[in-house]
Amino acid sequence: MNPETPFPRLTGTADVSVRPARPGDAAEIARVQVVTWRAAYRAVLPAAVLDEWDADAATRAWRTAVESPPTPGHGVLVALEGQTVVGFAAFGTPELSAGEQPDPAGPSSELSTLLVEPRWGRRGHGSRLLAAVTDVVRAGGAARLQTWLLEPDRVSATFYESTGWAPDGWARTLDTGADPLREVRWHTLLDGDDEETGP
Repeated sequence: MNPETPFPRLTGTADVSVRPARPGDAAEIARVQVVTWRAAYRAVLPAAVLDEWDADAATRAWRTAVESPPTPGHGVLVALEGQTVVGFAAFGTPELSAGEQPDPAGPSSELSTLLVEPRWGRRGHGSRLLAAVTDVVRAGGAARLQTWLLEPDRVSATFYESTGWAPDGWARTLDTGADPLREVRWHTLLDGDDEETGP
């Protein structure tokens, strides 16, 4: 994350918290990503994606995302249990879909990833990450936050719905080299205070 990016609310307590990611977190972010994907998406993602995971390449990619974000609107946050990275969220400036016009509500930001390692679930880490991302992008001028969810992922859909999000009518199909995957876009307007609910 750009060091100039505001971080208005450090959520949590001494035992559980959210902070901007540091380069040294990259390996743990990559580990949380593959562990969570293997647990949550084994029946959805192609086996090659999960079984041929390149931990070194993933670590390098996350270190680059933390050290050299492509725009000031991009960032990565981590959720901590004590000093252990148990989840993370990445966000940035979205690209408009073909035929899409800018949202009349104002500038949008996109939550590209929000994952909490399954063994640390149901402890509020997902909600704290979402609240912190909301704070950061709102402070950066965003009026709206969006994310893409795999259509079969009812767990994530239920979580976002519980925090006031809803599908915005856009969908896309990803070519994975195996069966195509359909994603549905969800969104929320950043015009009020957010409650920390959910996992």
